[in-house]
Formats: sequence, structure tokens, C-alpha cells
Amino acid sequence: MAISSFPMLDREAVAPALPWPPLIDATAAMFRQGCESPLRHRHAVGPDGTLLLMPAWRADGFTGVKIVQVNPGNAARGAPAVNATYLLSRAGDGVPVALLDGGELTDRRTAATSVLAARYLARPGSGRLMLLGSGRVAAALAECYASAFPLTDIMLWSPRAANAQALAERLAARGLPARAVATPTFDADIIAAATLATRPLIPGTALRPGAHLDLVGAYRPDMREADGAALARATLVVDTRAGAMAEAGDIVQALAEGTIGPAHVVAELAELCRGTHPGRRQIDEITAFKSVGWAGEDLAAAMLAASTLPG
Repeated sequence: MAISSFPMLDREAVAPALPWPPLIDATAAMFRQGCESPLRHRHAVGPDGTLLLMPAWRADGFTGVKIVQVNPGNAARGAPAVNATYLLSRAGDGVPVALLDGGELTDRRTAATSVLAARYLARPGSGRLMLLGSGRVAAALAECYASAFPLTDIMLWSPRAANAQALAERLAARGLPARAVATPTFDADIIAAATLATRPLIPGTALRPGAHLDLVGAYRPDMREADGAALARATLVVDTRAGAMAEAGDIVQALAEGTIGPAHVVAELAELCRGTHPGRRQIDEITAFKSVGWAGEDLAAAMLAASTLPG
């Protein structure tokens, strides 16, 4: 089949094909049901680039693979740090179904996974969100959290203050209660971090009882957004143990320091979705969710987007 004979969804087409509530529900279904998904293939490209290949499939449904290139130095050049493409095909015969912009798909499925975890881990009436980061994932997190929680205050902080201000203005123009802050505050109900930090930004001593911590960045062992004390104080859930123990810098470094042990990770997100772990148990409990990205999330999002195509 010629590449031009199946749909190609660009960024502008992917976003409306993945509305927040249906995407969260589709992600939950994938975590409950599961799929085949080996750990991502990772390759260094140049001095600071990373090439990631993330396949996933269901033999009775679809196969998919995401090709991602991460170049943190792009931010200084005014370009996206992450570029990606996703190919969805039928499992039975390998015929391509759609080629999707992987950047928008990644941003939205990442936010949906965080908010899915927060359904179980954050307090239901959470109204104040502290968001560290000002990139595309941060924007998606703000929108997705606002779709699921009664947010009255979205505080944005970034090492580049101008970027936080620009994002706050864009979100406010969409009707969200967003504002930039000069320094992070850790007395919020939900603290979400989507940065490329290599040193902790969130100290455990600053977390208040009942807070939920959502760690989205630190997808490499040498990256980190929260210190070991933050994880030690929290009921800690991960997207997948295999990915988190191998790649999540927050966890890998805390384990190496001896701040936490492997048993401190109480559950995978799938266990919460299947009801085998209850998530939050007490109102004053500190909870944390650490994600590094699971290929099943991409497959769920791509399948949902493809379901909106004609025919």
C-alpha cells in the first residue's frame, strides 16, 4: 500500500481526535486489559540527542510503533525538544491504518495517564495545581487536570520565567485559572512536574499532608525532579515497574541512595485500574505517581484517534 493511501493526522487533527475524558477512559481500559509492549529501544544520537522506538500490539487488534527523537538543546533554539511520529497498523495483515503526529499524541496520552493516576491518588476536591514546566506536556497537563478536577488556581513555574508567563497567558485565554509564579509553592493539592531537570526541584520536607505528587519528567536515570525524601514520604505508584526501575531517575537515584527500597513502590497503575490496589486510603496521605511512558498508552491513544476516521 502506498504511503499516501492511508490517513495522515497532523498535530491539528490529532488534538480534536483525542478529547480528554474519552482519552482518559481509553487509557484506563488499556491499563486494565494490557497489551504486548517490550521496553523502549533507546539509542544515543549526537552529544545530547536520544532516539526512542516504542512498539506495542494486540494480536487480535492493532500494532503500533512510535519513533521519537529527544533533543533538549532544541529549547535554546526555539524548537520543540521532542519530535515524534506514530504508525498504527492492523495486526492481522500489517496494513497501515494511520500515521499520526507523535508529538501531540505523546503530550495528550502523557497528561491523560497522569490524570488517570490522580483519579485514584489525589483528593477528589483538589483545587490548587502547582505545575513545574512550561512546554507542551505542561500545557497538556494543565488542560487535562482542569477537565477532571475543580481547579481554582493553576500556578506555573519554569526556570525560564518568560516561558511560564507565556503559557499562563495562553491557558488563561482558554478560560483556565492560570498564573505564573516567581518561585514554586509546595502547599498545593497537586504538584505536577514536567521538566528536563537533572537536580531535584521538589523537596520532600516541603510537601504538606494530603498532597499528590505527579512526576512526569526524569525519563532517564540521570534526571530528577524530586528528592529521595519526597518519595520516602509518599505512597508511590508507577506506570510500570519495569520501566520505572530501569529508567525513572527519581526512583533509580533514590534507590541508589538507600532513601527508599524496591518495596516502596506499592503498585503499578494497572493494579489501581483493576481494583487490586485502592490508591489513596487517607485524606492526609501524601501520594506520588512516577511515569516514564508506556507504549500501551500510545497504542490506546492511536486506536481512539483512528476510531474517529471515516469508514
